[in-house]
Amino acid sequence: MHEIDVDAFAADGFARVPEAFPRDLAAECRAILWRDTGCDPGDRTTWTKPVVRLGGYAQPPFRAAANTPRLHAAYDAVVGKGAWEEPGGLGTFPIRFPSDAEPGDDGWHIDASFPGDDPSDIWGHRVNLASKGRALLMLFLFSDVGEDDAPTRIRADSHLDVPSILEPAGDEGVAFMDLARKAVPASEHRPVAFATGRAGDVYLCHPFLVHAAQPHHGTEAKFMAQPPLTPSGPLPESSPVWTAIQRGLGR
Repeated sequence: MHEIDVDAFAADGFARVPEAFPRDLAAECRAILWRDTGCDPGDRTTWTKPVVRLGGYAQPPFRAAANTPRLHAAYDAVVGKGAWEEPGGLGTFPIRFPSDAEPGDDGWHIDASFPGDDPSDIWGHRVNLASKGRALLMLFLFSDVGEDDAPTRIRADSHLDVPSILEPAGDEGVAFMDLARKAVPASEHRPVAFATGRAGDVYLCHPFLVHAAQPHHGTEAKFMAQPPLTPSGPLPESSPVWTAIQRGLGR
């Protein structure tokens, strides 16, 4: 069993876990997702949209993919043993198809973690310095993803630019759009990496990592889930996620 590179996670804000779950499990999940897209994998004329968003996947194969022994060990390594809740599913799947049309969702951002005063206002969801509600952003690859297949763009090290933006806001945190307006220009100097890999690979990302989708210029549909890993309580002081936040504050 390969171990996650915790040093790379702390320095870059992300680390890839290769073969985090079996490829045959990825294929089983992919068959369910193809059905739910309403598209025919053998008929490209049915691939009419650049993105189809699906969500709510808590069926047994999806839970199994999120909870392999290898992933549990990786969660322990970067969040802290016992400091996370077992994923009950895989949340949102933005399924991307080859297209000349703009996807409309490819702006740089940081995923929000908890609701504001109006839980129904998704743009008002917030992020705070303690990363309430989110221990990790995770990218689960359910298909092989090369550089032309709309891999998620990642600004390496950008997780270090965000803590100083969040600290003055205290527990209340900063709303999603307001944080993007500050964090995106603050991280423009960071190098861009791409979340490529094979079906069954998983990227574990710091919750403050600036990232973005991109148009699909390949030939095959891309299947990826992007669930959070929920903390079971405050992040331990020894957690690499928490120590990276302190590093971003210069401590």
